[in-house]
Amino acid sequence: MMVFHWPWLGLLLPLPLLLRWLLPAKPQTRQAALIVPFLDDLPANPPSGFSRQQRWPLRMAAFAWIFLVIACTRPQWLGEPLELAVNGRDLMLAVDVSGSMEEKDFVINDKRYDRLTATKYVVSDFVKRRVGDRLGLILFGTQAYLHVPLTFDRQTVETLLNEAFIGITEDEPQTSIGDAIGLAVKRLQHEKSDSRVVILLTDGANTAGELTPLKAAEIAAEHHLKIYTIGIGADEILVRSLFGTRRVNPSADLDEKTLQAIADTTGGRYFRARNTEELEQIYQILDQLEPVEKDKQFFRPRAELYVWPLALSMALAALLAVSRLRWR
Repeated sequence: MMVFHWPWLGLLLPLPLLLRWLLPAKPQTRQAALIVPFLDDLPANPPSGFSRQQRWPLRMAAFAWIFLVIACTRPQWLGEPLELAVNGRDLMLAVDVSGSMEEKDFVINDKRYDRLTATKYVVSDFVKRRVGDRLGLILFGTQAYLHVPLTFDRQTVETLLNEAFIGITEDEPQTSIGDAIGLAVKRLQHEKSDSRVVILLTDGANTAGELTPLKAAEIAAEHHLKIYTIGIGADEILVRSLFGTRRVNPSADLDEKTLQAIADTTGGRYFRARNTEELEQIYQILDQLEPVEKDKQFFRPRAELYVWPLALSMALAALLAVSRLRWR
């Protein structure tokens, strides 16, 4: 939709006519009379070329003035309303990308996938729903590092999460849960948001890093950060071999006791995800525990259009000036 930011400047449009009406006319210069003894030999209707030459510069000047006035009214193009976040949460996602996440014990659409792929599948939908929140992403394995700083750009968070792969942070298949929490505290402690939340997902125990998970949780509690922990992995899968089928517990290394203690220390909750359905339910529960802010504001992007009529006005003025020089 096109609007005019200063429409009242359109009142300047009849200004040249007012000046012509109010100001005195330019005096006519007297010239010596010209005696033409052969007047009868001239054609009865004089050529109209001269009058036409007087008309088209006047029309050109009129169009130049019209375009100039249109430019002065500052036309703008208003885009579609965009939603702005107001008083949302600062929410940091911490996702385990250690080697154990390669275990294919999750089923999506009747196909088996590894734990990280199932996490991407569920968390991507969770990210899309968090309108109004600033989201960040921490990946951790042997080391923890900030993959996406806090941002309102949910599309970027989702894209970079889907680009993560198992082993991106490690030289050895270890897990640094404590360092991941410590990094989240470092990134969130100085933020002014009233609600700062960490959602940590892992399938193992803390086997690397300089900071223990419980110490990191105590630091997080001191800075009023709430941590929700998710233990991911099936309790039992069937493994076929040359000696038949046997039952295996792929989550034997999951330290549920520590994850529960982290959540209790910071006022959060611990969840257990044994399959894709449970993982989806957990993130739906998180939506209820940390609801999206309902207060919203909208912004309509503006594109300035005055440059086009201004350019036309200047081009006509330049053409008029050049033509007058040629007449002289």
